[in-house]
Order: sequence, then C-alpha cells, then structure tokens
Amino acid sequence: MKRLTLWFTTLLLVFSGMATADDYTHTRYPIVLVHGLFGFDTELGVDYFYQVPAQLRAGGAQLFVAQVSAANSNEKRGEQLLAEVERITAMTGAGKVNLIGHSQGGPTIRYVASVRPDLVASVTSVGGVNGGSRVADLVRVVAPPGSTTEAIANKIAGWLAGLIGSLSGHPGLPQTPTAALDSLTTAGTHRFNKAFPEGVPATRCGEGAYSVNGVRYYSWSGTSPLTNILDPLDGALGLLGSLHGEANDGLVSRCSSHLGQVIKDDYRMNHVDEINQSFGLVSWFEVNPVTLYRQHANRLKQAGL
Repeated sequence: MKRLTLWFTTLLLVFSGMATADDYTHTRYPIVLVHGLFGFDTELGVDYFYQVPAQLRAGGAQLFVAQVSAANSNEKRGEQLLAEVERITAMTGAGKVNLIGHSQGGPTIRYVASVRPDLVASVTSVGGVNGGSRVADLVRVVAPPGSTTEAIANKIAGWLAGLIGSLSGHPGLPQTPTAALDSLTTAGTHRFNKAFPEGVPATRCGEGAYSVNGVRYYSWSGTSPLTNILDPLDGALGLLGSLHGEANDGLVSRCSSHLGQVIKDDYRMNHVDEINQSFGLVSWFEVNPVTLYRQHANRLKQAGL
C-alpha cells in the first residue's frame, strides 16, 4: 500500500510539473490584444477576446489587453495604442511587443508598427479591415456627410461608444463615430494604406510583405457569416454578409482581410467568432478560435518573437 501511495504521489508530481512547465505560448516579447470598433478590453467581467487572455497566460505568455476609443479614426486609436505600448515596454523592459488586432484593431496596430517599428516585433490582423468594408461603404451611402441621418446615427453611436468606455473603466477616451466610419470605408482605407503601406498586398487578394522594417506581418480571417444557430448575432451577420457579393465574415471580405503572411482566410467563422464571441457560441465544425490564438502565439515563439 505504501508503495502504491508513493507511486501515485510521484505520478501527480510529474503531471503537476508538466502543467507548470507549459510554455507553449511563451513568446520572447509580450503580446498585446487590441479590440475593434465598439470594442473593449473587459466589460462587466467579460473579455472582448472571450477566454483568450486566460488561455494565453496559462501557456506562459506575458499578455496585455489594450483599451482604445470604441469609435474613432485609425490614427487616433493608433496614437492611444502607441502610448499603451510605450508604457508596456517600459514596464516590462521587453523593448518590443507582439500586436494582435481584430477588425479595426488591424489598422490600429498597423499604425503603431508604421510610426514606431522599433517597438513592435510583429503585427497580426484578425478579420482586419485592411482593404475597406462594404458595410461601411453602404452606411456612408445611407448617412452621407452633413445629412440628418448622419447626425442621428452619430448621436446614437456616440452614446453607445461612451457607454462602452464607461463600463470598461475608460470614460475619458474620446469617441468620434463618424471618424471611425470614414476610416473603415474603402476610400478611407485606401487613404490610410497610402500613408501606412507596410504589409499591405500589392494585389487585391494577394499577400503583403512578410517583414518590413524588422516587423513581421500576419493575418487570418473567416468566411462564414452563419455558424451557430444558438448565436443571436448570426442572423444580423448573415444579412450583412449577403451585401458583399464575395466571401466574407459578415463585416469584412476575405480579400480585404489580407495582410502580410496570410495564415488562412476561410475559417468557418464570422466576424465575432474570430474573437470567440458570443460567449463561445462558434461553429462546432471548425477549430476553436482560442486554439488559433494559442497556435499563433506558438508560431511567434518559434520565430523568436
């Protein structure tokens, strides 16, 4: 009996040691997650990147979740993020960070990498608006600049963005919904890409440069607006997806999401599945989104980033 007890104790210690030694997501540089339009870091105890931060930290990653304006231009959000990156690099002594941005978080992190490449090891765009959004274009048609429709929509969106900022503990961040909208249109994105071209494909559906100014560029996205019958957001994304006329995740088309090295652009995911929302109600027939983030952290680790 004593031998059996000793054997079981030894076995438990071995497995316990294996658990604590897990460094699958332990990258050289800290990882910073950046939300998209009307996003947040954590709100009412719920992560925007649902369950992702905890799983990356469990694998050894030094992980930070940024909070920038819920609704503002790529440049304004980028400047806010740059301040966060400067704070993180100073606090950790790491010198650089790995930036991962979803939706408008894509161009937001691209801005930082463009103006301060010395602070960025890698940029990863997830469902990023790198070639404009057909949905944003249509909203601009319905609510043209100076119209009553724009004024009403701006007021409602501004109230929502302010509420998001308050609930996430960042009530002081400036919110300008029309600036966000203009940044996400095809024309607005084209202007942004001319000023910040790093990693942008030369052809509409091609890949961009894998490395620019010492920064590695990656992207991935989904192309299935409808993925889970239980998710209340699927209906709206399915409707919006029908407006694109090409493969998309409900808000961003497959080709528009491309940046740098395209890991995969046709996951069975919609725009919110890409961040494991709503509350993990994603496709039962696709790799779990949290697993993708873990795999990517390991990819960065293997690349020495």
